[in-house]
Amino acid sequence: MTVRDVLLIAHGSLHPALRRELAARGLELRESRRWQDADRSQPERILGAYTWFYEGLRHPLTIWGMHRFLRRQGIPLFVWNQDAPHYLNRAGWRLDWLDRAHLYDLYATHSLVDARRDFADSTLYLANAADTARYHLHGITLESLRDPSRYEHDVSFFGAMDGRRYKEMQARQEFFAALGERLVARGIRFLFRESAGMNVEEQVTLIQTSRINLNFGASCDYGAPVASGLPERCYGIPACGGFLLCDKRTHARDDFTPGENWAEFDGLDDCVAQIEFRLANFAATRDLAERCHAHVMAQHTYARRAATLHTALLDWHDGKRGRLQ
Repeated sequence: MTVRDVLLIAHGSLHPALRRELAARGLELRESRRWQDADRSQPERILGAYTWFYEGLRHPLTIWGMHRFLRRQGIPLFVWNQDAPHYLNRAGWRLDWLDRAHLYDLYATHSLVDARRDFADSTLYLANAADTARYHLHGITLESLRDPSRYEHDVSFFGAMDGRRYKEMQARQEFFAALGERLVARGIRFLFRESAGMNVEEQVTLIQTSRINLNFGASCDYGAPVASGLPERCYGIPACGGFLLCDKRTHARDDFTPGENWAEFDGLDDCVAQIEFRLANFAATRDLAERCHAHVMAQHTYARRAATLHTALLDWHDGKRGRLQ
């Protein structure tokens, strides 16, 4: 029997780390800038074809034709949506139409809280992950991170923070401004900064010289009723050995266990209380950070996401459809 070991990558938006790990699994990735130029030879070997989620909105006729051709060949068309549930600046009626059109066969998404869930016959929860080729310990040991003298900051955050320019960042900017005032009053050292221009080494250094690394908000949360999917930093910070304190997010309990390998806060007052508690209990904080590091490295790398997606595509060929695990 012919092995399905080819993926058509018909759009450049597929995450580089996921692309790398799919190739590491022995899959041949045939990439093209346009679907019309894709190498569709030996269709019996093609496991699936990837396109950008929004191509169904931008070029619906092209994607419809792509979907029909692939279906005749028994090949699933799949997407990975990292923008749900808000889909910033996308017209709601267009998304509703795409939800009904079923132009895709496998819809992978980092968030399942969206009311629109029928973009495809099969839906797969596929969270972000740690890109361990870039975010790792960088020669630092977990034991060395237990040395209190190595830390320059009690609390830190880096990320997009310009709420005046980007409306989806306004809540984050306001939160950190208010938090900064509280921390100044308590004599707690902190650094909140825009991430633009920071290279990976600078990011990792800040993570590893901060007792507490925060996450608050994500652009995909704008206008959404709840914070849901976890940004990449929720996996990358633990991968570097840093302690992560995250805002409350619905999918956190799908990927972590609070108190065992996850720490979260619910609102500004709770954030301040959690910071004070974690700073006063440094050894216990590092214990949790190390458990979180081990959990991320075992369960939440792009190698694991590639394995999950690979299995889901094989399951599609075996007739397993609907909500996939």
